[in-house]
Amino acid sequence: MFKGFKGFIFVCIIAALIGSASAYAYYKVKNISPEKLLTSTLVQNKVNTLVGDPSGDFSALLPQFLGFTKPRTYLFLFENNTEMRPGGGFLGLYATIRVDQGKIHVLKVEGTEVLDHQTPSMWKPTAPQVLTDHLGVDRWYFRDSNWSPDFALSAQKALELYKGENGIAADDIDTVVAFTPTVLERLMKITGPFVVEGDEFTSENVIEKLEYTVEYDWEKSGRDFENRKGVIKTFMDALLSHLKTDAFLHFGEYSSLLRDLGNEKHIIFYSKDAELERVIHNLGWTGRVKAPGTDYLMWVDANLAALKTDNAMLRNLEYSIEPRGSDFIAHAKMTYTHTGKFDWRTSRYRTYARVYVPSGSKLLDVKGAMKTDRSPLPGVVDEGEELAHHWFGTFISIEPGKVGTLEFSYILPNSIKEQIKAKKYSLLVQKQLGLVDTALTLNLNFATNIQSAVPAEEKKDWGNPLYNLKTNLKIDRIFEVGL
Repeated sequence: MFKGFKGFIFVCIIAALIGSASAYAYYKVKNISPEKLLTSTLVQNKVNTLVGDPSGDFSALLPQFLGFTKPRTYLFLFENNTEMRPGGGFLGLYATIRVDQGKIHVLKVEGTEVLDHQTPSMWKPTAPQVLTDHLGVDRWYFRDSNWSPDFALSAQKALELYKGENGIAADDIDTVVAFTPTVLERLMKITGPFVVEGDEFTSENVIEKLEYTVEYDWEKSGRDFENRKGVIKTFMDALLSHLKTDAFLHFGEYSSLLRDLGNEKHIIFYSKDAELERVIHNLGWTGRVKAPGTDYLMWVDANLAALKTDNAMLRNLEYSIEPRGSDFIAHAKMTYTHTGKFDWRTSRYRTYARVYVPSGSKLLDVKGAMKTDRSPLPGVVDEGEELAHHWFGTFISIEPGKVGTLEFSYILPNSIKEQIKAKKYSLLVQKQLGLVDTALTLNLNFATNIQSAVPAEEKKDWGNPLYNLKTNLKIDRIFEVGL
């Protein structure tokens, strides 16, 4: 897996987009200082349109964000969502960047394994037991820091481990930004395909083609092993050339894309600066786990030594509730369809799956849990309290070309039962950070006729106790049912 290319590309994309916007604005309002430029109505209107912030909070913070009030230091994390982890994807590369008076200074760009290999021998933070059991790690490494599904917690752990491994400028970092390769793929849907060194790159093939070219096919371009990554510069020149000329020709498309990528949790932020964190929170781009006080569900996968197999996985999450005596029983079931085959980037899928549910839920049964990927014995089921929720977790493996299911059944707590008795039910289903897409099916039986629902079922299904709906988890979903 070629790790350096992807993270570096995203850093450059950010710089290119900011640079394009500033150049355009400066052309319109030249001969003013950078500080005045950032507070001009033209620039602020464009920024607020770009991020979808009608309050103007984000644009008001731009001088701080770009280091005009004081230098800022950022830790950029490339999270590969073809190898899912709870905090967005495997952390294969990072970049440490300082911004001062609008100037970007790249302090370090490298694979996480380089930093991890330099870990002081006496620095041995204890890794989550699952990582120790399935990956055989002897400590908690920076590359595995995003074990929490809440990005703020994962970012804080990343900063802790980064500092413990003597990462550059560790004490100066005030903001963490994470990206998935979906950002690059979606950008190229706008720029369109282009040819680099005789190869055509499209939004559909760019990640796989660059990975393969650098890792397996570098001799074809006449490079030796040490210089095999030279294709990156050529590709970057082509991509940045497209972005610089295209950003304002298709400004509306890029604006919508940035909003979508933030809402779909492919760009995620955490800041130690309370004001910046507040603005990001208001935009919904912090990747935090919510505690709504209603029914709740979040399914979280952690790819454990299964290469980049998430690129071949289709997911369908089914959630159902049913009355049983005086209780309501919930069933959270994930169906994994492995569409791939054994090759250089795909293997059997191995995941430690956790489901987060309302606090006070009581586990009844688990179907599909496995001890190991080759053992017929049922797996151990873990559970605990975290992030104001209860969670259950276990391991499952799915062979290429096969379908696997994992289902947790549990009693909903009295708080949810009382809401149903009060004839008002709400459900929040949160999407895992970085996940590309998951089908979502609801089958909710309230044992009393439904009077209203948002979103509504098809009209033919109205007027009974069942709420049946099919949608997706591209974003977090909220459901309201009146009984």
